[in-house]
Amino acid sequence: MSLAQEVASNLPYLRRYGRALTGSQKSGDAYVTTLLEALVNDDAVLPPSLSPRVALYKLFTDVWKSVPVNLETRGETGVGQVERRIEGLTPQSRQAFLLVSMERFQPLEVASILGVDEISVEDLIARANLEIAAQVATSVLIIEDEPLIAMELEGIMKDLGHRIVGIARTHSEAISIAKGQSIGLILADIRLADGSSGLDAVNDLLESVEAPVVFITAYPERLLTGERAEPTYLITKPFQPSLVAALSGQALFFGEKAKPRRM
Repeated sequence: MSLAQEVASNLPYLRRYGRALTGSQKSGDAYVTTLLEALVNDDAVLPPSLSPRVALYKLFTDVWKSVPVNLETRGETGVGQVERRIEGLTPQSRQAFLLVSMERFQPLEVASILGVDEISVEDLIARANLEIAAQVATSVLIIEDEPLIAMELEGIMKDLGHRIVGIARTHSEAISIAKGQSIGLILADIRLADGSSGLDAVNDLLESVEAPVVFITAYPERLLTGERAEPTYLITKPFQPSLVAALSGQALFFGEKAKPRRM
């Protein structure tokens, strides 16, 4: 693929990233335009050691750092809650978070784009998770039948500033705990203590609750069948606490409300 074709194929995503990073469509597009002008003047500005996509985002980062960022978006149409939340993240953690969560780069690629090491990327993501949690702190229902795992999830959520409304071990407990509660996030296992289904519990809850769901299960194959819409946020046991923090933060940050899904 030629350089022109590589740039054209990535242009919509660069614009999306630019808007998210700056909080403004006008500012984001202006940075993309500056990037294109730099390429026209000298295509050698793209590091040959990097893949074309990574190199383009690195160039965008260099352009972004070289020009003052205008985050004044209040009067701009099309700027929503997500854009305003992104503005609340510190600049480099904002970059790392968006590159991983929205642009789907791997941490090593993010390190190349930002010009830092991989450990620094992990630190930036962790900082972003804390900053996100401070913005979207909410009430969490945990549906998990293994006591130690439930305690670990409870600790992760509390460390992020969330409130636990309850821990359910069965379908019926989940429904009972949820009654009269305002729930902002659901963490759910699939297979529960009495043989009941966490998926069924979630489906029933979503009839009356609008909240994102993160499935945390040892049986991902029950959801990843390819036969229906698959969950956006799915974590396989055993899990890393950082992954639970990251995915729950993304679900809340982007305000993605889950919909019932039937087996």
